[in-house]
Amino acid sequence: MTQYDTSAPRPEGRPRGRRARRIIIVVVVLAAILTAADFGAAAFAEHTVSQKAREQFKLTEDPSVTVHGFPFLTQALGGEYGHISLSAAGVPIQDLLRDVELKADLRDVQAPLSDLVGGKVDSIKIGTLEGQVKIKDSDIARVEPLTKIENLKIDPASDDYVLNGGSDPDAPTTIEPGDESEDDASAGVRMSGTLQLAGEKLELYCFAMIELDGASIHITPERLQFGNDGETTVVPPQVQKALLPNFKATIDAGSLPFEVTPKAVRVEQGAVILKGEAKNVTFAGAGANAGG
Repeated sequence: MTQYDTSAPRPEGRPRGRRARRIIIVVVVLAAILTAADFGAAAFAEHTVSQKAREQFKLTEDPSVTVHGFPFLTQALGGEYGHISLSAAGVPIQDLLRDVELKADLRDVQAPLSDLVGGKVDSIKIGTLEGQVKIKDSDIARVEPLTKIENLKIDPASDDYVLNGGSDPDAPTTIEPGDESEDDASAGVRMSGTLQLAGEKLELYCFAMIELDGASIHITPERLQFGNDGETTVVPPQVQKALLPNFKATIDAGSLPFEVTPKAVRVEQGAVILKGEAKNVTFAGAGANAGG
């Protein structure tokens, strides 16, 4: 009597496996197509906003725009976006500052899809706008009377050292996230450079306070030191009195992106940063003072 091996797999089981693999492949392909479509739609929206921002800020290149969150199409269909960020470099302000960097974080944004598709971004509503302007020392050097200082460089300095001659001139003013001092309307700064006096070049370090006054920045020098091959020497009082006015200046920075008034100032190596926040603004005011 012939016996059969009943443990062998049935032929009909193989087609089922092939069908399952086909279904998985189809699902993966569809997911890839939908993801690509989502990124493509997001890229189109970012490009539209970027071109409008380029026009308003009078830039030579499109600024960077990122729509955060996934999927984009869900946000677009609802016309509501949780977070959009914008950054631009080389922005001219007030006919004097030529290389300003702008950053803006737009939150709770309302923008109908039809407006984005049609390039109508002026009516975009922004629930909360966090704006930032970065002014480099190369631009600060264009402001009178700082134009007299050659190779002007700026660095952070502690308020204590600026005002009281503390023990550490290089004490950093780096502000950790969440630190309340981040919202200060003043900051210490060390300004260095060379100044011509009686036909002689003097290497000077000026310790000053930067204070916000609306849209202006006041630089108030407090003390000077002579620099000599990496070492510093205190400048005699009478000499300080004569030289300090060369470091006193006011910079009109205009408003932050979207007409935000600066509320905080911070100094980092080579730059001064202004920050502010506004509620319920529109995209139409993005570059109100750019190129002014």
